[in-house]
Amino acid sequence: MKIKKIAIWIVLCAFLSSAQAQRHLPLTYLPPVPVSVQGTDEASLSLNGIWNFRTDQSATAAINVPGEWEMQGYHVAPGEKAIYDKEFTLPASWVDKRVVVRFDAVSSHAIVKVNGIMIGEHEGGFVAFHMDLTSAIRPGKNILTVEVRANTISDILGCVSQYAAHTVGGILRKVTLFALPQVYIADLNVNSTFDNQYKHAKLDLSTQIVNHTRSAQYAGLRYTLKDKDGKVVFEKNISEKSLKALESKQLDIRIAVDKPNHWTAETPYLYELTTELMNDRHMIQRNVQKVGFREIKVAGNQLLINGKPIKLKGVNRHSIHPLLGRASDPELDRKDAALFLAANLNYIRTSHYPPSEEFLQAADELGLYVESESALNWIQHHASPIWQHWDYQDPKFLPLMIQANRENVMTNKKHPSVILWSLGNESRWSKLWEEVNRTVKILDKSRLTGFHDQTWGGFNNAGSKADIANYHYPGINGPAITDTASRPTLFGEYAHLSTYNRRELLTDPGIRDLFNAPMLSFFDSIYVHKANLGGAVWSGIDDTFHLPDGRIVGYGPWGPLDGWRRTKPEYYGIKKAYSPIRVSNIKRTKDGIICTIQNRYDFRSLEDVKIVALVDGKEIQLTSTIKPHETGDILIPQANNADTVEIIFTDPRGFEIEHELFTDKKPVKEVYAYKPLSLKEDSAFIYITQGDIDYSISKTYGVITRVRKNKELILTKGPSLAIIAANTEDGGKPNVAGETYQNNIYPLKHYPLYTLFAKNVSVENMKDSILVNLDLSYQQGEGKQQFIFTKDGLLKVRYEMEYLKSDIPVYQYGLMMELPLTFDELTWHREGPFSYYPQNHIGRNKGFAKLNANNVYEAEAYGKPLAADWKDDANTLGSNDFRSTKANIISAELKRHTQSKVKVISNGRQASRSWKQDEHIQWLIADYTNNGSEPFYGSPHSNDRLTLRKGDKIKGSLLLKID
Repeated sequence: MKIKKIAIWIVLCAFLSSAQAQRHLPLTYLPPVPVSVQGTDEASLSLNGIWNFRTDQSATAAINVPGEWEMQGYHVAPGEKAIYDKEFTLPASWVDKRVVVRFDAVSSHAIVKVNGIMIGEHEGGFVAFHMDLTSAIRPGKNILTVEVRANTISDILGCVSQYAAHTVGGILRKVTLFALPQVYIADLNVNSTFDNQYKHAKLDLSTQIVNHTRSAQYAGLRYTLKDKDGKVVFEKNISEKSLKALESKQLDIRIAVDKPNHWTAETPYLYELTTELMNDRHMIQRNVQKVGFREIKVAGNQLLINGKPIKLKGVNRHSIHPLLGRASDPELDRKDAALFLAANLNYIRTSHYPPSEEFLQAADELGLYVESESALNWIQHHASPIWQHWDYQDPKFLPLMIQANRENVMTNKKHPSVILWSLGNESRWSKLWEEVNRTVKILDKSRLTGFHDQTWGGFNNAGSKADIANYHYPGINGPAITDTASRPTLFGEYAHLSTYNRRELLTDPGIRDLFNAPMLSFFDSIYVHKANLGGAVWSGIDDTFHLPDGRIVGYGPWGPLDGWRRTKPEYYGIKKAYSPIRVSNIKRTKDGIICTIQNRYDFRSLEDVKIVALVDGKEIQLTSTIKPHETGDILIPQANNADTVEIIFTDPRGFEIEHELFTDKKPVKEVYAYKPLSLKEDSAFIYITQGDIDYSISKTYGVITRVRKNKELILTKGPSLAIIAANTEDGGKPNVAGETYQNNIYPLKHYPLYTLFAKNVSVENMKDSILVNLDLSYQQGEGKQQFIFTKDGLLKVRYEMEYLKSDIPVYQYGLMMELPLTFDELTWHREGPFSYYPQNHIGRNKGFAKLNANNVYEAEAYGKPLAADWKDDANTLGSNDFRSTKANIISAELKRHTQSKVKVISNGRQASRSWKQDEHIQWLIADYTNNGSEPFYGSPHSNDRLTLRKGDKIKGSLLLKID
């Protein structure tokens, strides 16, 4: 092991030294791809598709671009180069043009050649770079070659492959070949500012023009701005200027725009800007891009967009798909943006590298604020072991740190959705970061910088000077701490979803539903503290990679979306927490139902929102004029005598933002048929008959050993006391900061407490009931249990216990029963924290689920989702829907095809959990349950955790009806 560590150290040092020696082309600009160039039939060509791929050790084979090589079954050793070749035909009309290739991402070091001639090299993944191929290009057929090495210095500084638990290597994003005139647009900066009333605006345009000829040239610019309907807002010209041979010149213009529509995440209005490069009054290049009128400022400790304070409601997003890995897919990028928008998000942090152009285009159009993060991660953080050997303040890292941030800015600055530049993730501030921050502020004065450290406390708090303060994983008191902050404070990661209690999650998916109510209260606290800018839930999408060799690696299932983009239970909880509508104070009046509405939009009045009430199914259109950040009442007419009333709010962009259901319908009190009781005893058992039901109770152990209905077996054990210990096992491996996710883990088995013997057994035959009282000795303590059999067919069970062993953290406790495997249909009625749930949510207030156990013995199925809905995925314990805890039950019942059923009648304070185990159905009715044992949880998600200590007492009850 020591030799292995030394070898790794030598290799990493070699990467560092070579990084300084390599001939990098500094990315001072990134030419925008034109839509047309004078004299060409088409200005650009996509080079996506099949390329040739080989290494020095392997034969040539086909590979998809974009794509990771390892996700396509190719292994390349660290330090080994992978060689990509693509033949293309140069369009005849490009012969006298400059020919440029743009790579949107290559991980992590690329040498670019054309026809065997080296053009240049680039270090760093997840950012775009270009190479001018003109000197080596020839008419007709050409060969573009890219020599790629992974695990180089940029990968190490970003922990890219370490984080993904496999080598992230290859051409990860699109490749575009394009033509430019010999005098061309090299760069364009667009910035908008408003007057003090935010009514009129100025559009600042700075265009860099390069004369690549060896003679003086003249060039001018023509700008045309159109609104979304194609109407011309302005046409402006910059007269032709002289450019010397090989000269670069910046041309600036400020244009007044009257009453432009604002771009915000709620109102993502985009204009189209056409920039035409003119020579001798002829257009020689035309570029088109979207423009949003959006201004960012800080006022005290609040962030303002277009003069108004905003609250960021977000998640962190990795670029991830189980089969594609970190490679981008345009359809998936847009789908992600749409899914997050539909969950009431307005903000995405692109952890821990910049996003694709296609994702930002979707964010621009749909309306999402984006924090674009550079690919620098865990510098001087315990999660990256290399910093045990390297000095994080060594200035030799500075050029690489600046390059990663500069290229982030140059690649993504044209998108109005980008409001923050994140300099890096969970790293320790130093003078190097100060210089990085200064550089970014020079490159882009229109946006703010962030740095993901800890702005208070002793851990990783070294005095960041970024514009936005940051804190990861606060508790419920975190928002209040921001009140005295001098800067806006962002919770860059918070409300971590359950991930590392892997066996517990595999056993009980209901833990995911139990995330939701605390999430709502957490964001309510964030909302009321003005200096708390908001936060990004960790994380957005499950981070698992299904490698071609059959392994599944990565951090694991930490997203409200799984890798296949199915919604998981937390998705709806986040949607409720981030909803711009809060409904409260529902009251019936003679005119209908009045409810109080809080409008949490930052910019939208409810005049823009579609509001519909369903009164006993009849649709009624409602309106409201409640302004942003204000509260008012809405009357739902014709609803004063309705049994059920729903109120549904729909954003102007077409997605439902809030849905509440009210009902005053009183449940019909169930009348139970008379069931005669009889009692028999012998030396070993108590036999009780309750109509057509018979029970056998062991006098030795004090437990019910059999329940039958008309001689048909109903229960084989229980109800007996069970204490389910909390379990933080991740399957035997640490998380990927140390190693990787394990798929070959197994669910937990749970059993009732082992009863040593019953010390005292007494039976009382009452007028309307039979009472059986038991004093029990368990391995873990002493207890009492009472069975009450009533003539209306009910069985009441009460228990209490004094715990007498060593401390134990508890997940659940209550009474557990065992039923034949044929009891495979579950129905329930509960009072969940939300009045309305989607019908595919495991936490819905009323539901039906089938066992549908599946012989899946891993944490997740390989290569494809098991079912269309996440709730229908199943393992050996049953479907997610069947085996998940249903908290706050009013009733729950298990039934089999013969119509025999066992029903639990409750009061909204108990939980039901059923699963297959040992070829039986196990059923726990828990008097105590919590949100699970995720070690990343803080308050409020960790609230109400329980540790049983010696001398502690627990008690509870159960009301059972067998039909």
